Amino acid sequence: MVESPCVAACRLNVDKVCVGCYRHITEIVDWNLRNDAENAAILQKVALRKQYATTEQEGPTSPITQAEWQAAKVAARLR
Repeated sequence: MVESPCVAACRLNVDKVCVGCYRHITEIVDWNLRNDAENAAILQKVALRKQYATTEQEGPTSPITQAEWQAAKVAARLR
């Protein structure tokens, strides 16, 4: 089982990527439903996002809203 990179600091940037764990909201909401290969691929994206974020100044962030969470869950089910 691939461990979640969650650091319990959920704040989304304008691209809907958490500035705590660097996962997109759609990657967060269905993490436990994905297999290890899918989660490992996400962790590779996370590493790139984190590297990019340290070289670029992050813009404004906002907490994940219930509406965003629900919309991402619906989108994940439609994949």
